[in-house]
Amino acid sequence: MRALAAAALAALVAACTAQPPASTAAESVPDAFGFGRPATAAEIRALDVDVAPDGRGLPPGSGTVAEGERLYAAQCAVCHGATGVEGPWDRLVGDSVPDFRFGDDPSISGRRAIGNYWPYATTVFDYVRRSMPHNQPGTLSDNEVYGVTAWILWRNGIVERDAVLDSASLVAVRMPARDRFVPDSATRR
Repeated sequence: MRALAAAALAALVAACTAQPPASTAAESVPDAFGFGRPATAAEIRALDVDVAPDGRGLPPGSGTVAEGERLYAAQCAVCHGATGVEGPWDRLVGDSVPDFRFGDDPSISGRRAIGNYWPYATTVFDYVRRSMPHNQPGTLSDNEVYGVTAWILWRNGIVERDAVLDSASLVAVRMPARDRFVPDSATRR
């Protein structure tokens, strides 16, 4: 029985360490797969909607806290709670965390939210525009995204209740955590 087990083990080791055939993987890949086409300039523009922290890429349009409140209730509250705190998904509204010790103190790690952690208001707009609502990302109009962003920033105590956000006013918003992040100088031009 031991001889049979030893022979089986030897065969298994030999099979696992056998050299691959002489042809390489690159030789077996075709030059073209025969489907698809290059994207058109219009298709690329439709997907090129990212917004930089300095506001480059923000579209025309505007939105108010009141408009955002109505849209939030209809589209966002089911995942983030009626006030942005209840969940079940990520908390959007948080209290101040003066020492910013999210990674060091487990008791406050669940309190990380847009108002006390995100460094740029333009990032809120960018994320909502491309990723929300979760069940239909990218379907909100630019005005709706400005409105929801205004409501989220108001709930976090960052803008006033009568705020109107557009490309100029959104860039001017100074987030409480902005100075808590170190800019990556490798990406500057």
